[in-house]
Amino acid sequence: MNIPWWGYVLLAGLSWGTYVPIIFYGGSELGGKPNARLMAILCVGIAYFVLAVVFPLILFLTGQEEWPKLSTTGLTFACLAGVAGAVGAICVVFASKAAVDAAKAEGLNPATFRVYIAPLIFGLAPVINTLISTLWHPKSGEPFHFEFEMPGWKLLLGILLVGAGAFLVLFSKEEAEAGKGGPPKPAAPAVVTPAEPAPNT
Repeated sequence: MNIPWWGYVLLAGLSWGTYVPIIFYGGSELGGKPNARLMAILCVGIAYFVLAVVFPLILFLTGQEEWPKLSTTGLTFACLAGVAGAVGAICVVFASKAAVDAAKAEGLNPATFRVYIAPLIFGLAPVINTLISTLWHPKSGEPFHFEFEMPGWKLLLGILLVGAGAFLVLFSKEEAEAGKGGPPKPAAPAVVTPAEPAPNT
């Protein structure tokens, strides 16, 4: 199967774009409590193990792919990339839980803040990736090589557009909530006036 490079880009975007709603729904179906969120993380880990450990091992062990040259630096930074990915996946799960708890505490719909999670994550990630790439320029055998390269106007414009996009997503949600008049306020408790005692006869 010969998939072009842009096909893999589309698959990556599809996978990451559907991750947040899928993991939230999975955790909700598992009970929605803290132990359910941990079970959802465990399921993510199992999927990672099958796709990122078992599958490459099968290719190496069956001779379909040659073993690469192993180096301490390469293995270390590749493992750090795995840690970063796992931490990100875990943070998405706990962000969903915290967003639901925050909305409930304010008497709002549980999904009120959850809708912000994916736009903020996927708006922030490319900006951080680009900023790191302008500072960190590792070379073979020299991982800690830093050199600042002044980005062009396209990068600065892109950062502004990402920030504007995230703002518009959040603002449109707030505007929609304001148009609905917000959540109904709880009714004030009834004040019971004690009856006056009957006059003595």
